Amino acid sequence: MKVVLIKAAMVVVAGFAAAASSPLRAQEPAIDGKTLFQKNCAACHMASGKGIPGAFPALAGSKFVQGKGTEVAAVLLKGRGGMPDFSDSLSDRDIATVLTFVRSNWGNKADGLSEADVGSLRTTLGVDPFGNSMMSNKH
Repeated sequence: MKVVLIKAAMVVVAGFAAAASSPLRAQEPAIDGKTLFQKNCAACHMASGKGIPGAFPALAGSKFVQGKGTEVAAVLLKGRGGMPDFSDSLSDRDIATVLTFVRSNWGNKADGLSEADVGSLRTTLGVDPFGNSMMSNKH
């Protein structure tokens, strides 16, 4: 009986150890669009999305932001003017999440994007897959 209890305890401990080292547990939890915006965009476009006139364009009420989703996503993947690209620092899921937030806040009323939308566009534009770069954060 004592041997059976010891074996059962070992099975339980092994189960907890396996769960703690599971690859799913090692993945970072999903970050919401507002948090991604605050970390990556607000320094230039301001927390209000109103930008800085003459320096950084407003995203609030922007026709471009509310236009074709792939054109907006292309800016994050390739950069534009003085804006750097975020292709190495944000995953396709993060780009879709932050753009969905931007396209549906501050008076903007456009559809969100999916991770698949951004991934497909990344391929179309010939942008390296996320995580392929030696330097994963250009900012």
